[in-house]
Amino acid sequence: MSCQQRFYGELVPNPVEGFRKNEMFRRPLARGELTVRERPFSLKRLENARAPEIFVDADGCPVKEEVYRAARKYGLTVQVVCNTFMNVPNEARIHRVVVERSPDAADDWIAEHVGAGDIVVTTDIPLADRCLKRGARVLDARGREFTTDSIGMAMATRELMSNLRSIGEAWGGPPPVAKKDRSQFLSKLHEVIQSLMRPAGR
Repeated sequence: MSCQQRFYGELVPNPVEGFRKNEMFRRPLARGELTVRERPFSLKRLENARAPEIFVDADGCPVKEEVYRAARKYGLTVQVVCNTFMNVPNEARIHRVVVERSPDAADDWIAEHVGAGDIVVTTDIPLADRCLKRGARVLDARGREFTTDSIGMAMATRELMSNLRSIGEAWGGPPPVAKKDRSQFLSKLHEVIQSLMRPAGR
């Protein structure tokens, strides 16, 4: 066998005559197959777990590339929901959903299609509240997770800031997402995916 032959990591019974009956060997990699290191995490370790979908509130979302990277790693489907056409990777699991240009159309589509155990990426606090009520996990672009315990305070703070801006006592918005924010987001996204995909009882 060529020294350049690539292998899977799993051991299988050796079918070659002349070897001990119970001896194991590493199965050669067939054309088009991926090594264990390259195979999606969900297929490699969490084969019996339910795979979540990721819903991205995409207009203005600065971490779409990080979402795509995580989706490839775990073999997940991504719904990229936007009001206007935007480029997305030409991959079977990444779906672009263009809704009408009304203010709440993207939020409504996500809230109607998301389910328990799915993941939503958004900075829109009312949308986060709606998705939490559907049983989804919700992250903002900095990797902060909205929860049923924290969403009430987030809604109240949003309302306060809106009132302050309306009377000229506050202006501007949050600072741009920095490199460390992207790293924190990706780390938290991995954590959430793994917790959702872990088989019950493990």
